[in-house]
Amino acid sequence: MKKTLPLLFILLFALSAQSQNSLRLMTYNIKNANGMDDVCDFQRIADVINHIHPEVVALQELDSMTHRSGQKYVLGEIAGRTQMHAYFAPAIDYDGGKYGIGLLTKEIPVSLKTMTLPGREEARALIMAEFDNYIYCCTHLSLTEEDRMASLELIKDFAAAHKKPFFLAGDLNAEPESAFIKYLQQDFQILSDVNQHTFPAPAPTETIDYITALKQNMKGFTVTSAQVVNEPVASDHRPLVIVLEQK
Repeated sequence: MKKTLPLLFILLFALSAQSQNSLRLMTYNIKNANGMDDVCDFQRIADVINHIHPEVVALQELDSMTHRSGQKYVLGEIAGRTQMHAYFAPAIDYDGGKYGIGLLTKEIPVSLKTMTLPGREEARALIMAEFDNYIYCCTHLSLTEEDRMASLELIKDFAAAHKKPFFLAGDLNAEPESAFIKYLQQDFQILSDVNQHTFPAPAPTETIDYITALKQNMKGFTVTSAQVVNEPVASDHRPLVIVLEQK
């Protein structure tokens, strides 16, 4: 019974707050689908996504063709199980393949862009998908505050060229009270609930995963629900999902 409770919760959440004008956005650091039980299970990650039914998912910690992951394209494995379109942005060469971030989308974007971000422990990346009515970006920022600050400046310059609602999601490696998050909030509104912790998954004590929006482009959308999904095993992070209503 204990194993079914998280999925029951996810299903109930997925069925709530739905309307013709709703937009469901998700972010999830999946740790290459390696769970807290040391089992690599692509289907388990796909099940979490399928029960949420998001329009787009930002995913972090993805291998592509590495020896560590059995030379599998991890994002593609999950895309096939969710029937979503996959877009991968490598950040570094790793173990015979690539390692980075990605997006899963229900619709094919009208445009797609990637950019490199600083990280002294490892290079970082951002991937952006533009749709008819909004833009959704995924990133996984550096462990170093200085690099996160430098990344934010690049992201702000990148966002300034776009007029559509601009969403930034991912593992930002910073807690709400940090100088970085306070600086982020000068230009971005945090849409997820920072009081709901996301890491570590079995018993979260930290909030380091976020879904945000550029304030100046946020007109037309209202957040109706923001939730950290109760999934304690599939990864070392818990997924975030928000529902917005478009006016």
